[in-house]
Amino acid sequence: MTFIPLAIFLATYVALALGGLPGLRVDRTGAAIIGAVLMVVSGVVSIPQAIGAIDYNTLILLYGMMLIAGNLRLAGFFRLTAAWVLERAHRPMTLLLGVTVSAGLLSAFFVNDIVCLVLTPLVITVAQQVDLDPRPYLLALASGSNVGSVATITGNPQNMMIGSLSGLSYLTFLKHLAPVAILGLGVTVGVIALVYRNELRPKSLHPPRIHRARIHRPLLWKGSLVSAAVLIAFLLGFPVGLVAVCGGAALLITRRVKPAKMYAAVDWNLLVLFIGLFIVVEGAEQGGLTAKAFQAAGHLNLQRPVVLTGLVALLSNLFSNVPAVLLFRSLVPSLPHPDTAWLTIAMASTLAGNLTLLGSVANLIVVEQARAHRVEISFWEHARVGIPLSLITLALGIVLLSFTTL
Repeated sequence: MTFIPLAIFLATYVALALGGLPGLRVDRTGAAIIGAVLMVVSGVVSIPQAIGAIDYNTLILLYGMMLIAGNLRLAGFFRLTAAWVLERAHRPMTLLLGVTVSAGLLSAFFVNDIVCLVLTPLVITVAQQVDLDPRPYLLALASGSNVGSVATITGNPQNMMIGSLSGLSYLTFLKHLAPVAILGLGVTVGVIALVYRNELRPKSLHPPRIHRARIHRPLLWKGSLVSAAVLIAFLLGFPVGLVAVCGGAALLITRRVKPAKMYAAVDWNLLVLFIGLFIVVEGAEQGGLTAKAFQAAGHLNLQRPVVLTGLVALLSNLFSNVPAVLLFRSLVPSLPHPDTAWLTIAMASTLAGNLTLLGSVANLIVVEQARAHRVEISFWEHARVGIPLSLITLALGIVLLSFTTL
């Protein structure tokens, strides 16, 4: 492998690990753009190769799901659903269970980051109204959304990428990873209940008074019907990217909502990050990284689920899960059972997000919003839950996927 593509690749991934370029106001998206441009201007990747390296199916799926989730958010769907669950929690443990399960179920079908963004203020309000420490419930929200999102292709960005790269159907993904998510949510409740056993002692709670934001009923009905139709189409095996963007396009046909409000729900930074990473990884492959990776894979025995899971978990916490997953794009097809390997990578990259506070964007969303409400969750506070939860759920995922035959 020549020096130039290796240097650009390593510099880009170090910047991703650090969250940007030290001393400069460059974030992860900017680092990916700079890396991609350098790959092109240095001659490692031609412009046609750069365009061809972009996986448009992943981008279309992510864009479509963002439009659908954004529409439901504007309609008040997430807040209405969470309020219904939380108002029926009469004890600390039932509140913990309600937060964990609702976060997991919503994240299984919509992007988990959006679920955390909407529900964090509501969870804090409910906990404070009934005189409870908000921290265990906020950790349940972040952890539950990560664990629940492992169940489907549309649960999180890295799963969307894996769905496109692997060609696995929505139903196949659901069949093999939903059990991991369901049992993982149970583990989440158990770990948090053990760590915060003093804060979760039994006591009666007065039903919290949740301020219900204005529900846009026509938009809610339309969004719910479109979401149901999209889910049915996913399960029937239609191309997920096409279905998602059709659903998003259908919701743009309206006289009630300004298109700008819908576009504001799209995380354009994430889409651009994906584009940059596709080109950076293509440059690394053109420079010979794939050949080196194949040799390393032979020594590491990546066909063993335990080894593959450990490596993915490590890379996901070093570089973030989306860049880590993309590293396996050319490597997985060479493994003996590529479909099973992709499922293992989806499981490991998602569940490893709970290992540290920096392992998942969902964690950061919850922590930053909590800080704005004067609730502090430190790195070590998160680690008390995140480390045992990740280790247990990753082990559980390995065991469950060991029965998978594709």
